[in-house]
Amino acid sequence: MKLTCHESNSIRIWAADGKSLSRVRSLGELLAVDHTAMHEQIEREMAKPTEAPVVAPVDDGQEVWAAGVTYLRSREARMEESDTADIYDKVYDAERAEVFFKGNGWRVRGPGQGIRVRRDSGWDVPEPELAIVINAHGQIVGYTVGNDVSSRSIEGENPLYLPQAKVYDGSAALGPAIELCDVDAMRSLPITMRIERDGSTVFEGETNTSELKRTPEELAECLTREMPFPQGVILMTGTCLVPDEQFTLTQGDVVTIGVGSLELSNPVVP
Repeated sequence: MKLTCHESNSIRIWAADGKSLSRVRSLGELLAVDHTAMHEQIEREMAKPTEAPVVAPVDDGQEVWAAGVTYLRSREARMEESDTADIYDKVYDAERAEVFFKGNGWRVRGPGQGIRVRRDSGWDVPEPELAIVINAHGQIVGYTVGNDVSSRSIEGENPLYLPQAKVYDGSAALGPAIELCDVDAMRSLPITMRIERDGSTVFEGETNTSELKRTPEELAECLTREMPFPQGVILMTGTCLVPDEQFTLTQGDVVTIGVGSLELSNPVVP
């Protein structure tokens, strides 16, 4: 089942498989209850079809977090960019995962909406990621596509600049839907990324979630261990599709990311 968020005349409408949920006003309502109760509520509330435009499947006030150095290629790329490379090697093998705040829902872009790069950065990349959806009980109820846009030049200058490299308006995109499924369905999903510039493909790559060093459950537990999320949370699980160091995003590029059956496309805007 696919859960989507639509917007018409500034009114947000949640829908399941294209049918509006008549009395569901937010994703937080669904994620506040356990997995079984959520599905029961969705079945009860499914009403007429909706054709309003699709937006990012996250509430404005919900939090989006991300994990880093969860694939071998990510560790190598971060070590290449950094003057303090050994910290990435250590966190890759450490018991504790790296998790960091990415933004509130209102900062996140949806399908077709523009993502941004920072004006004070000279090296910027998209990061295609499996984004898991976690309810208030710490249960993983589904996934969506995540794009963790990042300034590699700022983080490479000093790891303490990570929040500035990762968190700014338009630095994240999610969508186009939440695939509601068991976590086992996420263990071997294809992840693809294509970047187009002036009508030509300038980067294309593919990987699989089976390459994750840490399981989705491990990452979810690390995030929720000492922090409650009464309305649920979305966690990007890291990337290993990394353009080489000669590449940087520029205005007009179009980034298309696929995870499983979902595909998200966003232009780069000023």
